[in-house]
Amino acid sequence: QERLAESGGGLVHADDSLRLSCAGPNDDFNSYAVGWFRQSPGKEREFVAAISWNADTTLYGDFTEGRFSISRLNAEHTVFLQMKNLKPEDTAVYYCAADPHSITPTSAIEKYLYWGQGTQVTVSS
Repeated sequence: QERLAESGGGLVHADDSLRLSCAGPNDDFNSYAVGWFRQSPGKEREFVAAISWNADTTLYGDFTEGRFSISRLNAEHTVFLQMKNLKPEDTAVYYCAADPHSITPTSAIEKYLYWGQGTQVTVSS
């Protein structure tokens, strides 16, 4: 079973930047669309961004407002989420997930079959 590993979370101040990484376990990861989701206490898991296997197509949640950027480096089996101008409401556990079937990235959470354990991002005001 695919197991993804997130890293890069932490405690930052409002308007700071942070880059999250998602490492895949093997070459199969390079052929999957990959997405980022986040979840705050008491809320449902929310779509953040996704990228196609070849990085040709990206998709973002409306709230990102140009502040977030997703990219990937298949040579290192890694997908990145660059976040800037962070706000306290961005505080959440951020998860990466892989969709092995979709040609184009999707926000549909049920398409993502492989997940990481999550990394905490906390933004103080």
